[in-house]
Amino acid sequence: MKSILIAGLLAALAGSALAQKPDEHTKKDIERHRAMAAAHEAAAKCLESGKKEEACQKDLQAACKGLAIGKYCGMKHEH
Repeated sequence: MKSILIAGLLAALAGSALAQKPDEHTKKDIERHRAMAAAHEAAAKCLESGKKEEACQKDLQAACKGLAIGKYCGMKHEH
């Protein structure tokens, strides 16, 4: 009896997860977040390579132009 109940619960959860596909706005938001993440990863690699912070920041700003709000590509942290 427990296994039937668990199977039914899992089927219901799987069905509800499949039914909730992201709308067009959410899809675009996901794409923007992935693009910002890629730009930040490139900035981290730039810093790891030994380049000056100003140069890496300039590259980050160029990669994020029109993508995020502000000159920090949607993120700002303390130094």
